[in-house]
Amino acid sequence: MKVVLLIVSILLIALALLQSGKAESASSTITGGNDRLFANRKERGGELFLSRLTLLLGITFFLVCIIMNYL
Repeated sequence: MKVVLLIVSILLIALALLQSGKAESASSTITGGNDRLFANRKERGGELFLSRLTLLLGITFFLVCIIMNYL
């Protein structure tokens, strides 16, 4: 079970690093510029796939942690 948790963790980190940033620039990240936070930004194609796969791996990570706690 520890091997599965390690593999899921590494994949989750890699997918999080592959995703594109949502901020327009570094200055808006620092200053907290959220004027276009909820603008029409739909994920499409590869970005949507990475987002859903990250969600799936995140849920898998928590489930494996809970299962390991009770075993």
